[in-house]
Amino acid sequence: MPVAPASFLDPSLLAKISDLALLARTVVDGFMHGQHRSLRKGSSLDFAEHRSYQPGDDLRRIDWRVYGRTDRFYIKEYDADTNAGVLFALDSSGSMDYGSGTVTKFAYGRMLAASLAWLSQSQGDRVGLATFTQDLEEVIPPSVRHLQRMLHTLANTTPKGSSRLVHSVERVGLLSSRAGILVLITDCYERPDALGRAVDALRMNGNDVIVFHLVDVAERDLPGDADTTFEDMESGALLPLKPDDLRNKYQTLIRDHHAALQSRLAAAGADYVRLLTNEPLDRALHAYLDARLTRGRVR
Repeated sequence: MPVAPASFLDPSLLAKISDLALLARTVVDGFMHGQHRSLRKGSSLDFAEHRSYQPGDDLRRIDWRVYGRTDRFYIKEYDADTNAGVLFALDSSGSMDYGSGTVTKFAYGRMLAASLAWLSQSQGDRVGLATFTQDLEEVIPPSVRHLQRMLHTLANTTPKGSSRLVHSVERVGLLSSRAGILVLITDCYERPDALGRAVDALRMNGNDVIVFHLVDVAERDLPGDADTTFEDMESGALLPLKPDDLRNKYQTLIRDHHAALQSRLAAAGADYVRLLTNEPLDRALHAYLDARLTRGRVR
């Protein structure tokens, strides 16, 4: 019996794969296979680099790999404007090391960055990586040759220490004078206005910005009713609380914070995608492709 494509996108199963290159290829192949079988309306697989075959086109320009996945003929486009430099900025601070289930926010973010980079490079983009805590830690500039180096760095990065998200985003903006795409992967523990202003600056310099906000379900819901001591993953500070007494107020504050982030980042012209770390990666890949296609139409 064939394995359902969704199985290739389950983070709890993917976390068992130690080889990031294998993981990324598995996710992208599973996603593309699922797209081929899906009847979902309003979702396009016609990437910016391809167009449908027309009679008279040079057969040497047919992308046979795409044909093998879709049973449809696509022509490779080599317009330089369709390829982009994509920098994946991954929060590697201590708070990302939290996970109430089998997958931490950092593990999910690492899988997401690897998969999106694999997908991007397969479409001709240049890919790079920046990891950050209080400042930038590792920087790999976007290049067609840097995917394996990026995957190696992701595999060997350990979340630790405190974060200065706004400062790190500002530093990312200084890495290149060439406009590109920034994919920010973080748990967004920052004031929405401050993060919005940092994204404003990136947008003013011509960059497209996609923010993936990673949330553990326990961070959203504050489960439990017994007295519990919570530990700050970055500072180590301890806070004794009874979740049952605070849950309603806490959930209201979390919802307000998420809504403010969404509103402020939308005002900055960024794409904002909130993801629970127990949900399959297909929604993230859909969101990424939708953002790329939308930006491609308006640039």
